Amino acid sequence: MSLLELSHVTVQVTDRSLRRAQRKTILEDLSFSVESGDLLMLAGPNGAGKSTIVNTIAGAVPYSGRILFEGQDVAGFSSVERARRIGILSQSHFVNYSFTVGEVVSMGRYAYSPSVFSAKAPDEQEQIEKALEMTGLTPIRDRSVLSLSGGELQRVFLAQLFVQDPQVLILDEPSNHLDISYQQQIFELIFRWLRAEDSRKPKAVMMIVHDLSLARAFGGKGLLLDQGKICGFGKPEDVFSETALNQVYGTDVAAYMRKLMEGWNL
Repeated sequence: MSLLELSHVTVQVTDRSLRRAQRKTILEDLSFSVESGDLLMLAGPNGAGKSTIVNTIAGAVPYSGRILFEGQDVAGFSSVERARRIGILSQSHFVNYSFTVGEVVSMGRYAYSPSVFSAKAPDEQEQIEKALEMTGLTPIRDRSVLSLSGGELQRVFLAQLFVQDPQVLILDEPSNHLDISYQQQIFELIFRWLRAEDSRKPKAVMMIVHDLSLARAFGGKGLLLDQGKICGFGKPEDVFSETALNQVYGTDVAAYMRKLMEGWNL
């Protein structure tokens, strides 16, 4: 049984930019699954519908079709039930509050607390400490999140997701706008979470990436999307082949990538 499965999912919105409002299809009849242990890389040009997939799974977008988690329709889940199973890291975070790193990370336990004022159970505090240590945030746990760099802030919200303890992580361009060292840190953390030997339940990661080199280098599976439709799903080397990418992006992607790499042929 798949951990997460989308079956004939379609998303339509009303386009009011036209003189006569019309229904516009954003996602069309999508069907794919995420299995335990998967690291699924989702790529496609701007406007392909990548972020809409994230928002649809999060329950923020009306859709037709079915989204199943371990065979159960997520449409019947409460927000708490959904949060215990699926953790989502959006593309950007805007913070204008002076909570500390430790406080923001601990908010990941909201789905397990009877109320915001409830005392934390001993094992919950242990999970918070483990997430802080795993993401290298323990030394700055008392710092305000307003004082952090972009890479540090991304690690804070990733640690918050680890504390949430879901089975599936869905990440919308987690390394976007980060320099190379922070990109490497983020990917290493995601791999460590997915492959943790002490996990008592099946886990998987679905990641939207803009950088096609990342999609081919790190993905266990690939999904190529264009104009709301799936163009390929399976092994990254097959899904992100030269022919498929050239057709979707309308340019010779491989040639462009090789040209970028020429400067490293020292």
